[in-house]
Amino acid sequence: MIAFARRIGHASIDGVAKLGYAARLFLTLLGASGIALKRFRLTVAQVHFIGNYSLIIIAVSGLFVGFVLGLQGYNTLQRYGSEQALGLLVALSLVRELGPVVTALLFAGRAGTSIAAEIGLMKAGEQLAAMEMMAVSPVARVLAPRFLAGVIAMPLLAAIFSAVGVFGGYVVGVVLIGVDDGAFWSQMQNGVDWLEDVGNGVLKSVVFGIAVTYIAVFEGYDCQPTPEGVSHATTRTVVTSSLVVLALDFILTALMFSGT
Repeated sequence: MIAFARRIGHASIDGVAKLGYAARLFLTLLGASGIALKRFRLTVAQVHFIGNYSLIIIAVSGLFVGFVLGLQGYNTLQRYGSEQALGLLVALSLVRELGPVVTALLFAGRAGTSIAAEIGLMKAGEQLAAMEMMAVSPVARVLAPRFLAGVIAMPLLAAIFSAVGVFGGYVVGVVLIGVDDGAFWSQMQNGVDWLEDVGNGVLKSVVFGIAVTYIAVFEGYDCQPTPEGVSHATTRTVVTSSLVVLALDFILTALMFSGT
């Protein structure tokens, strides 16, 4: 019993210490982001690496999610004679919820693991230590450009996901099933509010981008400099990012849409 309590105590102390280190690193990273903006070409290169290489999986996933929303939404709305509101249902589902959340989960699996593995391998190869020996800050040179790139790329990918998803819903609902074309777009145009729906969806994607990218950067920077340490860091990146995204989604949804 005493040994069990001791293990719990050590685990709690280690967890609190890691949270404190993560908070201090986040503040340091925010301070170094200004330095990274002065050498914006580093951030642009990372936006290309993170965004372009994630574009295919985001677009294809958005298309099939739109297909499913169009089919399931039509079957549900048809029971109440409201199939003309299919465009509104697809658009609201995507811009409010599925676009930011699914994009963040895919982003964590594709870009987050890549960031964590890259930084972890740089640490294992002592490249980060070599930078410190040359008085170059690894936080400003390596971590900050990747963090800014993730925050920039995430809302753009979420917007692409939602746009392609709406197109997928149009293909299934209008082209294949036969919903009226004008009703599909007019219901969407009249029912989707730019500030409350689209704006809140963009805000969600920005918050998810900050969370997922920082988790990936932190896990890579904090991992053990061994092959096993790097593999564990990439696994923790996906698991932690997914849980944090879902938790933040509930909190943000409760704050944004509780009054509507």
